[in-house]
Amino acid sequence: MIGNNGAGKTTTLMTISGVLRPRRGDIQFDGRRIEAHKPAEIVGLGLGHVPEGRQLFPTMTVEEKPAHGGVCRRAKERRAETMSRVFELFPRLCERRRQVAGTLSGGEQQMVAIGRGLMDSQASHAG
Repeated sequence: MIGNNGAGKTTTLMTISGVLRPRRGDIQFDGRRIEAHKPAEIVGLGLGHVPEGRQLFPTMTVEEKPAHGGVCRRAKERRAETMSRVFELFPRLCERRRQVAGTLSGGEQQMVAIGRGLMDSQASHAG
């Protein structure tokens, strides 16, 4: 999503992810209306939101941080499978799996943040 500061990008994404409620209209994902769902339910449907700013714990390793994201029951059950998928998408993270996140480049930190977002949304949506 592209736009000037104040154009509503963050508001739109927070509304889609259930943090804010729309004033009017509806939001559909995968053919289902989701505007009344709670954020955790939306993640459970397979729609994740990785906010700007990465928000990593700098002393956690690359391997620990995405795993920290898989908190719903189904995500916990599929953690190893989903982590393998994250490393497949981001081979650089697999190479650095034991490195602490605070020592990674900005781009690598963003990969870790995206991987964390995928841990719940992908595991919950699979199958």
